Amino acid sequence: MDRFKHYFPHILLILYWLLFIICAINPFNREVWWAENIPVILPVLLLMFTFRKFRFSNISYFLMWFFMSIHTIGGHYTFELVPFDFFNEQLSKLNLDFLFPTGRNNFDRVGHFFVGVFAYPLAEFTYRKKYITNIFTAILFGVFALGFWGALYEAIEMVYAIKEGGEAGAAFLGSQGDIWDAQKDMLLDILGALAVSVLFYFVWRKK
Repeated sequence: MDRFKHYFPHILLILYWLLFIICAINPFNREVWWAENIPVILPVLLLMFTFRKFRFSNISYFLMWFFMSIHTIGGHYTFELVPFDFFNEQLSKLNLDFLFPTGRNNFDRVGHFFVGVFAYPLAEFTYRKKYITNIFTAILFGVFALGFWGALYEAIEMVYAIKEGGEAGAAFLGSQGDIWDAQKDMLLDILGALAVSVLFYFVWRKK
């Protein structure tokens, strides 16, 4: 068990690169594939090169791996076209049409919720490095930093869509006709961050 815990990040990295290679083969739109994957590849490489200097907890690695896997799948299909019908049906039963409207592929909305998982490693990094010594302040930092990134990414999407135009621009933007798509995405980013912050508190409050 100890060996498994020790090599857990390595296992996740191998699984991610296998998924990345599979999803790199014949994506729906190569331009969108590059645009969606560059923001994921860069943090993966950063985590690899800084692993010896700072090793996150296995929970952090799992959360980051989970989101990056979702995003990589979305980059292969474009988020609007991911086969997600079963889960769309389940989401429709929650009566949350404001966030997960019926008749829309909500894979991207679910993906935005899981963007929030990065609040956990952000809080962990500042807390363990003692840049922040109060657990609640570390949590707030993670949530606010994630919220800032979510807003910045929406601006990047808009700029790309305007500059690129056409099918690639629309696919990368992924609004699917919802004029409030960016605002709802940012809300889900924050809700995801708040959810993992609860987990962070219970995991780290006694450490």
